[in-house]
Amino acid sequence: MAEFLADLQQHTFLQYAVITGILAAVPCGVIGTYVVTRRITYIAGAIAHSVLGGLGAARFCQVVCGWSWLDPLHGALVAAVISAMVIGLVSLYAHQREDTVIGAVWAIGMAVGILFIFKTPGYNEDLMSYLFGNILMVSPGDLRLIVGLDIVVLVFSVLFYNQLLAVCFDEEFARVRGIRVEFYYLLLLCLTSLTVVLLVTVVGVVMVIALLTLPVAVASHFSNRLWLTMVLSAALTILFTLSGLALSYTPDLPAGATTIVLAGGVYLAVAAASALRGRKG
Repeated sequence: MAEFLADLQQHTFLQYAVITGILAAVPCGVIGTYVVTRRITYIAGAIAHSVLGGLGAARFCQVVCGWSWLDPLHGALVAAVISAMVIGLVSLYAHQREDTVIGAVWAIGMAVGILFIFKTPGYNEDLMSYLFGNILMVSPGDLRLIVGLDIVVLVFSVLFYNQLLAVCFDEEFARVRGIRVEFYYLLLLCLTSLTVVLLVTVVGVVMVIALLTLPVAVASHFSNRLWLTMVLSAALTILFTLSGLALSYTPDLPAGATTIVLAGGVYLAVAAASALRGRKG
C-alpha cells in the first residue's frame, strides 16, 4: 500500500487509473441499481459480451484499413448500443422468447469479435486487456470518452428518474399513469450499454457484470430507498476499485480480478451477517 501511494504521486498512469475508478463509480451505482431492481442482469451480460465484436472490428479497421483515429472503445460503444436495441426491440415487438434473443446476441457478439481478432495482423494484447480488464492502461483519450459517457448517463438518469423508477418496479402501474413503458425500457437498456462500455476499461468484459451488481447487492442490505442505494453503491464501487488497485499493485496482480474478489468477499460477508441476524431475530 505504501509503495502504491508513493508511486501514485509520480506516475501519470496510476493517476489515470484512480480517476477512472472514481468516474466509473457514478454510472455503476446509478445504472447498476436500475439493472438489479429491474432484474435485467442477464441482458447486461449479453451486452457486455457482445462488446467484444465492436472491439475486434475497431481494432481490425485500425490495423488493416489504416483508421488510426478509431479507438477500440468507439467500436465497443457502437456494438453495445446496437445489442441493447436489438434485444429490447425484438423482445418487445417480435414476440420472441427473450432468453433466446439474449443468447443469440451474446454468442454472435463474441463470435464476431473472435473472427476480427483472428484476422487482425499482430498480437492484439490491447484487446486482451479489454477482455480481462487493465485499468492501468487507460489513456487520456479513454478518459475523455469515459467523462462523456458519465455525463450522458447522469443527465438521462436524473431527468427520467421517476419514469425509470416506475418502469423498474411496476410496469402496469406505469402504463396506467400514462408512462411510455417501452420507450423508457429501451432507454434503460441504452444507458446500461453505455455503463458496460465504461466498466470494460476497469474490469474487462468477463467481469463487468460483477462490478455492475455486487456493490448494489451490498448497498441494498443497508437501504430500501432507490436513490440511497445508488449513492451507497457508487461509494462502494469507488472503495472496491481503488482498494483493488492498491492491493494488486505491489504483488503485480490483475487489478480487475482483485477488485472483483474484494467486492465478492464483502458481499458474501454482508449476506452471511444478514442471514445470521435474521435467524437470531
